[in-house]
Amino acid sequence: MAYNVLVVDDSRSMRRVIIKTLKLSGFDIGKIYEASNGKEALEILESEWVDLILSDIHMPVMDGIEFIKNLRKNEMFKDIPVVLITTESNEERLNKAMAMGAQGYIRKPFQPEQIREYLTGIMGEPDYELGGIDEGCDF
Repeated sequence: MAYNVLVVDDSRSMRRVIIKTLKLSGFDIGKIYEASNGKEALEILESEWVDLILSDIHMPVMDGIEFIKNLRKNEMFKDIPVVLITTESNEERLNKAMAMGAQGYIRKPFQPEQIREYLTGIMGEPDYELGGIDEGCDF
């Protein structure tokens, strides 16, 4: 089964790094959608189904905490797993995000293995090993 993923981050370059990491993860990744803030992400979710959301906290227009709050209010989206990928160091804000329904967080800068670890925890084991992919990881 291919997993559709929504990557939400105001930095285009960070979205690229996360997307490349997803492709190298060993999981069957289907479509990958991108949004630069929580408002855009909610708009994408109105027309596209995703199995996982990877989101930053610090974004303009609608930050990650407000995004999670809005996501969890909607019956259609309330069970989609959200993993935060963030520079946030304030434990209170991270705990607030977790209390609102985030499954976990990864601090930037991150190692690709950290995303793989969270994917494994949420979706189970991939069909093949990470080392079996020929594409390089040059970020």
